[in-house]
Amino acid sequence: MNLLNTSRVLLAVCAAGAPWFATTAAAQMVTPPVAVQKPHAVASPSGTRNDNYYWLRDDERKAPDVLAYVNSENQWYAQHAKRYKAMEDGLFEEIKGRIKQDDASVPTRKGDYLYYTRFEQGREYPLYARKRNSPEAAEEILLDVNQLAQGKGYYQIGAYEVSAGQDIVAYLEDVTGRQQFTLRFKNMGTGEVYADSIPGLSSTIAWANDNKTIFYVENDANTLRSYKVKRHVLGSSVASDVTVYEEKDDSFYTEVKKTSSQAYIQIHVSSTISDEVFVLDAATPTASFKSLASKRADFHYQADHIADRWIIRTDWQAPNYRLMQVAQSGIGQRSQWKPLLAHDAKVFINKFELFANYLVIDERSEGLRRLRVQPWAQGKMTGKAQYIRSDESAYSTMLLPNFVQGSEVMRYVYSSLTTPHSIYDYNLRTGERTLLKRQPVLGGFDSANYQTERTWVTVRDGTRVPVSLVYRKGFQKDGTAPLFQFAYGSYGMSIDPMFRSSIVSLLDRGFVYAIAHIRGGQEMGRAWYEDGKKLKKKNTFNDFVDVTEALVQQKYAAKDKVFAQGGSAGGLLMGAVANMRPDLYRGILAAVPFVDVVTTMLDESIPLTTNEFEEWGNPKHKKFYDYMLSYSPYDNVKAQVYPAMLVTTGLHDSQVQYYEPAKWVAKLRTLNQGKAPLLMRTNMEAGHGGSAGRFKQLRETAQDYAFVLDQLGITQ
Repeated sequence: MNLLNTSRVLLAVCAAGAPWFATTAAAQMVTPPVAVQKPHAVASPSGTRNDNYYWLRDDERKAPDVLAYVNSENQWYAQHAKRYKAMEDGLFEEIKGRIKQDDASVPTRKGDYLYYTRFEQGREYPLYARKRNSPEAAEEILLDVNQLAQGKGYYQIGAYEVSAGQDIVAYLEDVTGRQQFTLRFKNMGTGEVYADSIPGLSSTIAWANDNKTIFYVENDANTLRSYKVKRHVLGSSVASDVTVYEEKDDSFYTEVKKTSSQAYIQIHVSSTISDEVFVLDAATPTASFKSLASKRADFHYQADHIADRWIIRTDWQAPNYRLMQVAQSGIGQRSQWKPLLAHDAKVFINKFELFANYLVIDERSEGLRRLRVQPWAQGKMTGKAQYIRSDESAYSTMLLPNFVQGSEVMRYVYSSLTTPHSIYDYNLRTGERTLLKRQPVLGGFDSANYQTERTWVTVRDGTRVPVSLVYRKGFQKDGTAPLFQFAYGSYGMSIDPMFRSSIVSLLDRGFVYAIAHIRGGQEMGRAWYEDGKKLKKKNTFNDFVDVTEALVQQKYAAKDKVFAQGGSAGGLLMGAVANMRPDLYRGILAAVPFVDVVTTMLDESIPLTTNEFEEWGNPKHKKFYDYMLSYSPYDNVKAQVYPAMLVTTGLHDSQVQYYEPAKWVAKLRTLNQGKAPLLMRTNMEAGHGGSAGRFKQLRETAQDYAFVLDQLGITQ
């Protein structure tokens, strides 16, 4: 993990500001915008479909008719939201009021410096800083993002890395929200920003140990796929940069990083079914990378280096992953891999960190994330493992990166739905645990006022699905409370029950907040993911619906006060359940939703498509085409009463193009038989992740919650 992402995890504070969406200056709208229908044939080997709203696709984001429609939807949203603007403003101040605005992360040691992130009172963006050896030393500002973002509608630092000599910071900046980064360099001694500037990159970089050579990953200009690793020497012409690796298979993505030992550079190429890792001694940047083990179908692995060997996390003959090791001399020979930690059908291995005398494993058991500390010496286990657990029924512990392998102190984050992010140092030798920082939550918050709970729902096919719940103490299971249910359910991404201070605004108004850990994630191991993808994708949707019904039946919620939220692939989930069971939900919030599944997966020019065939299937094959068509939200909109819906997107989204939600909303308007509001809000300056500034992010949350509360008639 790079230093930037480490600081983001440690800080665990975000926020939002003024309205960002553009609206037209037209007069008050009496009726919602209606997009004109223009028949368009979408052909494929498996069939041809008509798409009346295909014209809303504009890859350049410049077509006047398209922008006019998007802006009219923004105007309709703004006009509707005026009725509860006071609530939105109050929520924003309330949520912002829980944040310590001048907060700072716990410093992380790397080399001679302690690195950290901090915010200043009232400022939108962070400062990335360091101090030499001691917290009492003078502060050095690596990057002041507030200064860098001046005059820009969108600005984000994707990553930064400091050179081996600790005097040059390389950073990746995005000014559109499209996750297309430009690499720049700053001299920490003089403050000079070098002339070297390399655009069109992904978000990973790695310095060699000569203090002048850096490796970066170039994106395909059309599909945005990260595919080409290049070597740049500081001060040289970018045109002379050497390509050291190019991934020809368009189902693979590429990243570059350094091992935790700082001794090797890694190129990691991955698809949904395979990985390959190439390694290079960081002291010899002009040498050739060597493959640790060649890629093959259904073979995942990741690796890290310590001393004279490589430790490997792999699913080779181990669906829930196991750990193996190989000597330096065994690079390129999978046959020489030796078992280190055996596969366990009940425990899923997420990741690991290497210490000289200890191996720390981040794993899942019964859907909960925990840490295992295992003494070892020279690649052999030497003692009994210790586990870091919790007294709470729903929680998460997350291992943080270690940049000093000789250390006896391991750092991790503990959190639950009631406990703010808490940073601990754990002495691996003595077992002593030290709380370094608990995320401050202002505004009178007291975790003792809230209760978290873990329950299980048996869904229609007999599978038991875990559900994490939180509510304010004093809550009565009498079937009168409103419910806010969240889920994702794709790509094997697990949603942990971690603290979010914004949720308190719902809990304090009587809501029960639920995370449904549905299939398609990986909470219950690899099989949980496999049972919610491709031709089993409908399990994801069924699980979510069945959890809703169970929570209502068990009187956690009133049947007419249930709200659902999901984003991206979770937005696909929202679109699917809206078509399947609109009667279950009072309102649905779909953020950057992937809703036009078949058309998108047929178009290999769209970013992400080719890498996704193993997630959804390839619709050029009829069995996948038919199955995807049977649940694709856009294709299954029909004449029925839909609940209140708020759909949000970003004009520059590179992961789910803005026109998917735009087309979906346009079609819903023509077929929806109900009178509940249907709204679309487009961020005209951002992409998939929404606004970059912390206050702008919190403003978006306040807008979402105000929409929900308005549906219930809550005005306080």
